[in-house]
Amino acid sequence: MATVKQLSQTLRLTFGIVPIVAGLDKFTNLLTHWSDYLYKSMLPMDPETFMKIVGVIEIIAGVIVFVRTMVGAYVVMAWLICIAIQLLISGHYFDVAVRDLVMAVGAYTLAQLTKMSSAGPVAA
Repeated sequence: MATVKQLSQTLRLTFGIVPIVAGLDKFTNLLTHWSDYLYKSMLPMDPETFMKIVGVIEIIAGVIVFVRTMVGAYVVMAWLICIAIQLLISGHYFDVAVRDLVMAVGAYTLAQLTKMSSAGPVAA
C-alpha cells in the first residue's frame, strides 16, 4: 500500500515536470500550437508573445513545486483554474477545460498531502 509520502512524491514529480515541459513547449510548439487555445480578443498583445510569457510562468511554477511543494501546488492549482476559466469564456475546448480542472484537483491534493506529511505520522 502506498504511503502519504509516496503519493506526495508521485504528484510532486507530475506537477513539477509537466508545467516545465508545457512551459518549454510554448517556445517550440512541438506538442501543440498553444495560441490556438487562446481567446485572442482578450489579449493586449501578439498571441505568440503572450504564450512565451505563459511559458516562463509555467516553468517557474514547476520549479516552485520542486523547491516549495505546498506553495507550488497552490500556484499550479490556481494557474490551471485560470486556464480552464479562459477556455470556458472562449466557448471552445470544454474538454481541455474539464481536464485542467481535474488536474487542479490533483494539485490541491498534492498540497494537502504535503501538509499531512509535514505534520508527522499519519494513520492509514
